Amino acid sequence: MTAKAHTISIVYMAMFIALITVCSWISIPVGIPFTLQTFAMFVTIGLIGTKRGTISIALYVLLGAVGVPVFSGFKGGFSTLLGPTGGYIIGFVIGGFVTGIIIDLFGKKKDVILLACAMLAGLLVCYAFGTAWFMVVYAQNGSAIGLTSALALCVVPFIIPDCLKIALAIFLTRTLCRYTQLS
Repeated sequence: MTAKAHTISIVYMAMFIALITVCSWISIPVGIPFTLQTFAMFVTIGLIGTKRGTISIALYVLLGAVGVPVFSGFKGGFSTLLGPTGGYIIGFVIGGFVTGIIIDLFGKKKDVILLACAMLAGLLVCYAFGTAWFMVVYAQNGSAIGLTSALALCVVPFIIPDCLKIALAIFLTRTLCRYTQLS
């Protein structure tokens, strides 16, 4: 990789970390807040690829873990990762990676069906991590919650908004990918 390509790569990653941060601040606060983080995760992977996208998402999480207020509600700190939404935040990294691997293995970014399937798979991974962690935190606070109740609280209200975010992410990925030099 040339010095110029390396510099461009770093700039893209920094821009997408900023995008994820801003999208996390756009929030409707409820038990688990409605944010645009999943949208940013998918656009990041779609536009700068699996490796750089996953690194960008992981660096976003690391910034939040060390206390930079990049998470929803301008929160930061390791305690946020240990809270009820921490599994979703960690799930962004794994979900983004899964999304990118599926795109890399099965085709091109212009294929709407592939992008939709890859992003849905990444979303399911994020839901799985987040819901499992939510159940653990809930149990540690003295109450148990069943899987059905946790899904009703943590997943069902988000399905339609997340599908809309995926549709927008697909549109932007297909429209803008020709302008990025990295993917």
